[in-house]
Amino acid sequence: MIDFNTFFTRVKENTPIASQHDLAKALGVNRSAITQAKRRNSIPQKWVLALSRSFKLSADWLEFGKGEPQAPVNNAENNSDTFFVPKVFARLCAGDGSYEVEATPIEEHVFKESWLAQKGTPSTMVLMDVIGDSMEPFILQGDTVLVDQSQTTLRSNCIYAVGIEDSIMVKRVAAEHGKITLLSDNPSYSPITIQGDELLSFRMIGKIVWSARDY
Repeated sequence: MIDFNTFFTRVKENTPIASQHDLAKALGVNRSAITQAKRRNSIPQKWVLALSRSFKLSADWLEFGKGEPQAPVNNAENNSDTFFVPKVFARLCAGDGSYEVEATPIEEHVFKESWLAQKGTPSTMVLMDVIGDSMEPFILQGDTVLVDQSQTTLRSNCIYAVGIEDSIMVKRVAAEHGKITLLSDNPSYSPITIQGDELLSFRMIGKIVWSARDY
């Protein structure tokens, strides 16, 4: 895995990014995320993919130093409104929680960047499959959802991807009086209350901004 300093040097030499603040802004993450990556001396794979797409860089060069900095040009990339969103291995559970949490991209899907920008920050979006029926009828088992990881501020009547310890799930989220409640659309499922020390293991992954299903 690429070390932070090598990665950051390559980015600064081939993009307008000149500081860690610029890097955080380009990735749509908090500055603390950059600090943590520097402390761990490693770079998340999704950051490599996001920057390679945003600045037309070769992902192999950015991560491994192979080839030339600029990505090969193809017809799809010539369309300035084309954006590739990675689909990750991890699956969101519409139920009690999924332990399939690996964030490794397994494929990419093409969207119009202008359409994605209306919904959030394209460079921080990932696609994830849903298992379970707790969010039916709004989200069905087998649906694929688009998660914007830059949107973690709670808003009423919105659906989020969330994590509790080692599991991840898709729920409506309510916060009040020192506790968080995870709500399902399917009335067969009871609310999940998180409070006290449990809050330390809770994390907001991102807002669900779109979903698709096969028929």
